[in-house]
Amino acid sequence: MSRDTTLPVVARPPGTANRQMPTGARAALVVGLIYLFLVGVSSLEAGIKIMGADTQERLFSAVSNPIAGLCVGILGTVLVQSSSASTSVIVGLVASGALGVEQAVPMVMGANIGTTVTNTLVSLGHVRQSAEFKRAFAAATVHDFFNVLAVSILLPIELIFKPISGIAKWVSELLVGSGGTEWKSPVKKWVKEPVGWLKDLWDQFGASGNVKGALMVATGLVVVLIALALVTRNMKALVAARIERSLNAILGKAGGLVALVVGMIVTIAVQSSSITTSILIPLSAAGVLTLRNAYPVTLGANVGTTITALLAALAASSPDSLTVALAHTTFNIIGILSLYALPFFREVPVIAATAMAEIAVRRRVLAVCYVVGMFIVAPLLGVAILR
Repeated sequence: MSRDTTLPVVARPPGTANRQMPTGARAALVVGLIYLFLVGVSSLEAGIKIMGADTQERLFSAVSNPIAGLCVGILGTVLVQSSSASTSVIVGLVASGALGVEQAVPMVMGANIGTTVTNTLVSLGHVRQSAEFKRAFAAATVHDFFNVLAVSILLPIELIFKPISGIAKWVSELLVGSGGTEWKSPVKKWVKEPVGWLKDLWDQFGASGNVKGALMVATGLVVVLIALALVTRNMKALVAARIERSLNAILGKAGGLVALVVGMIVTIAVQSSSITTSILIPLSAAGVLTLRNAYPVTLGANVGTTITALLAALAASSPDSLTVALAHTTFNIIGILSLYALPFFREVPVIAATAMAEIAVRRRVLAVCYVVGMFIVAPLLGVAILR
């Protein structure tokens, strides 16, 4: 007997249909917001360059240790609730010369861990219903455990042999040339004039030197975060209803590679892995999706979310920024090929998540302790001890 997985249609309040933005206008708005995001990344790069090498060295000496860098990546992503935002900022820092590729790679790995906090928090919304909470918490933490396992295995290998940054650098050199020279990005030309306006604006207020650089960095960060938030919101409005129906229809019948591709495409469409993984939680809680069907979707989301950093690299002039963006993609692909393709490793996150959900159902306070400890306390201690 088959289960009816059709999602209920939610009635809209009278008159709301007329207030919705036309699809064409919303799509044009998204394009404009992506351009604004690129301006923000370029402003961030310009501001750090204005601040000078000495300031850059002081600001980022704390992340010379790769484990500290990993912890900074986790904390930064938890803070903004978006790995897309944090990795875009990292790309901008690399483009400015404030961070090297070796420092940035552990940070983007940390972003992979930090981004899982959102769907784990969503699962806590089912805490009052034991059966639902057990399924939801398992579906959320399977993403956590996979990313932690991937970092635990691949970070030491990267530090010793550098396969991830090596592959990324090779691809980057094929595309834009060596890291010693700037490459002429067409996107860089498109955003040059608005960045010039920002410089002129702060000049008119009498800002100069480090103050002007700090203001450019702050402006860039604000623009990046606001633009990404609005892009995500509008892309969700454009495609979220279709996505949820598609997930419901496809994932109940297929898993593995199909689910992984679905997760990647959905994340690229909505520009947020958090949205993709958070959609899975209520479906898993209701029993519509099994843990093993939801699991590969989260891995596809890991790959899909790297598109934003690649886009940010287009607004930068340094080949190293493209190398870091490609390293993020390479890390996720190698993680899937190494850990999901092999049956033994594939089951480890599932077993760990199931066991964690069993404990969380019996001691719900431990679920909250897990979130706080994993995403806040442990990274803070890592930065404090290893800086």
